[in-house]
Amino acid sequence: MNAVLLAVLVMLALSAARVHVVLALFIGALVGGLAGGLGLDGTMVAYQEGLAGGATLALSYALLGAFAMAVSSSGLPQLLAQKVIDKVGSQNETTNQRIEFGVKWTLLAGILAMSIMSQNLIPVHIAFIPLIIPPLLAVFNRLQLDRRLVACVLTFGLVTTYMFIPVGFGSIFLNDILLENIRLADAQGVVPQDINVMQAMAIPALGMVFGLLVAVFISYRKPRSYQQAELTTGVQSETQEISSFKIAISVVAILVVFVVQVVMQASGMEANSLLIASLLGLTIFMVSGAVEWRRADDVFTAGMRMMAMIGFIMISAQGFAAVMKASGQIEPLVTASADMFAGNKGVAAFAMLVVGLIVTMGIGSSFSTLPIIASIYVPLCLALGFSPLATVSLIGTAGALGDAGSPASDSTLGPTAGLNADGQHDHIRDSVLPTFLHYNLPLLLAGWVAAMVL
Repeated sequence: MNAVLLAVLVMLALSAARVHVVLALFIGALVGGLAGGLGLDGTMVAYQEGLAGGATLALSYALLGAFAMAVSSSGLPQLLAQKVIDKVGSQNETTNQRIEFGVKWTLLAGILAMSIMSQNLIPVHIAFIPLIIPPLLAVFNRLQLDRRLVACVLTFGLVTTYMFIPVGFGSIFLNDILLENIRLADAQGVVPQDINVMQAMAIPALGMVFGLLVAVFISYRKPRSYQQAELTTGVQSETQEISSFKIAISVVAILVVFVVQVVMQASGMEANSLLIASLLGLTIFMVSGAVEWRRADDVFTAGMRMMAMIGFIMISAQGFAAVMKASGQIEPLVTASADMFAGNKGVAAFAMLVVGLIVTMGIGSSFSTLPIIASIYVPLCLALGFSPLATVSLIGTAGALGDAGSPASDSTLGPTAGLNADGQHDHIRDSVLPTFLHYNLPLLLAGWVAAMVL
């Protein structure tokens, strides 16, 4: 069996058996390297060299986690949640349907906006969910809002934003990982340096929009009853004292983080834009005193711990990909795959998307999937005659597939962490299955269409 294929199968099997993804990636790389003739020493050298490629990304994630906790400590998320609670609580029990209708849709629009902004404008990823959602559960219950719909709204903002908009986490996914790994695997230089990644990912993003519309207007539009219950997951229900000074500093820091990213990307320095922006944001919190010096260690440590696992997974995935390249087994796999598809681009595109779905479902991270599949897919796409735009779209979609709907993905774990604060939201039935059905299936179809028409 081809060493690359064997390594991927071992990694998937271990992930499916609930072996930690970092360990699964390491064992898969070890098996692939030995099967590819690298030997133990050669495999370890290649793996260690690959680890260095993910160091900057991991540091960016760690600093983002610290920035998220700094924003949280300012009281801004609690203030936003309290505004919504006060708006609904000001209505008496005879509130008419028109007011409830307006509150429901305003609430969903606000959650969607926060989820989208968590990837770029306020790059805190899933950190906002356990801060914002638990205080709103009483409001959801009163409105009989189906929490599966809220999970779909949250996951849409988390996934679609980074796979389409190249700012914040989108810059990491699209520029630092997708395009960078494509360029590394593109030995012939076929893919242009200035390719429009938003144009390539527009059709897949529309597939995600379609899934959201189905969830909102068809699947979960009916009321669903929940019991009023106490929070049971350890989420703090107390509200901290809100400081107008800290709120102002938070707004300034958020604006600085956003502006620095935009300016650096416009100047061609997108590779380090998120790292520098996060560091500046943290500096503002520290220098201003919005984060007290005596609490700084606790705030930063908690934030880095929250995001550290993602960083370790990304580093391990880079090591896995480096071993696969060093094995010299990628070209034979590409040649055999091209012969198997017999030039049929439609079948090849569908097969690559399904494999991407399986890999991401197994490891739970689209950011970690791309380095694994790009080295294989780029030569295969070029051998089959896909255009540069179609190649970027196909690989980007294959990487994003499975993020929504994976039991181990932040995009499902985050919503569950907030919505299950009172023990009434099941992770598999209410987060994983709804997001899998509403996003992976439309994204699979949209990715295939994009590969065929671009």
